[in-house]
Amino acid sequence: MTRRKYVVGNWKMNGLTAMLGEAKAIFAAAETHTSVDVALCPPFTLIGAMAAAAPGAAVGGQDCHASASGAFTGSVAARMLADAGARLVIVGHSERREGFGESDADVCAKAEAALAAGLSVILCVGEPRAVRESGGAIAYVLAQIAGSLPGEFDPARLAVAYEPIWAIGTGLVPTVADVADMHGAIRAKLNEQAGAGAASAMRLLYGGSVNGDNAAELLGAGDVDGALVGGASLTAAKFVPIVEAAASL
Repeated sequence: MTRRKYVVGNWKMNGLTAMLGEAKAIFAAAETHTSVDVALCPPFTLIGAMAAAAPGAAVGGQDCHASASGAFTGSVAARMLADAGARLVIVGHSERREGFGESDADVCAKAEAALAAGLSVILCVGEPRAVRESGGAIAYVLAQIAGSLPGEFDPARLAVAYEPIWAIGTGLVPTVADVADMHGAIRAKLNEQAGAGAASAMRLLYGGSVNGDNAAELLGAGDVDGALVGGASLTAAKFVPIVEAAASL
């Protein structure tokens, strides 16, 4: 089946109110490429303001808590994101898994909470460099899929983003063949775990040093339906060329 390209920017811990102009420019450019779905995930502090500045645009969160409410100082519930104007959320990013010790079970619980709150979800997986060099990358990532994927979900609202940890923000990029092999293995695992219908409908994103120069090649790889972009999503000048690359395919 034909899946729409999906390009998502993760601003991470970057962005003040003054940057809303960049978001507005990105979303304005996205409106001219109707074959591509574009979303931005700013810090929690900018979600409401960005959603108000770009009505109808897909604005998301970078994380959520698995509980709907409670004594979890500093955390944000999925329904709070939705209340602020978010339409999606990223869960399981390697910076959460590695830096905050989140397990596959934690990621699964967050994904389920987000889906229950009406949000779409981008579920991240990816291997560290030592695992890649040992030849165990595919097994490692498929184990993450097995442990992180919710039991029941609408495949139109759940995407998987493959981000090799060693490629995030480093300028290092796997070969197109390696990306295609990994995405093909993920698709096969989704078919096994969620069924053929869900697996064929779900979008698989690649992330890790994606930029305007390499986007067309990476997005043209087998089973790659879009990109999760970090640093290059902070400005329209760097992010829009990636959207244009997706639109050209």
